Amino acid sequence: MPAPEDARRSALPSVRARVLAFAAIAIGGGCGGLIGWAFVNLQCTGACEVPKAIGAVTGSLASSIGVAVIAVLGLRAMGEWKVGGRAKAPPP
Repeated sequence: MPAPEDARRSALPSVRARVLAFAAIAIGGGCGGLIGWAFVNLQCTGACEVPKAIGAVTGSLASSIGVAVIAVLGLRAMGEWKVGGRAKAPPP
């Protein structure tokens, strides 16, 4: 006999964990943007607004993608741990 809908265990992380992961990605992107801007700012003299902006955007994208990968892996691990092993898809 199949388990009732409410009794099924879910591998979905809590809302708090997902919100914290989103915040970590946003903060990581902001920090990467500052690092990219500062890196170009140290090397450029004169009117360098466009290169600084390119450095900021590149740094922001690179760091936010990196943090997102780690966040997704962490959320998946939390979800699998929560259900007690490998997460299984619900029956059709």
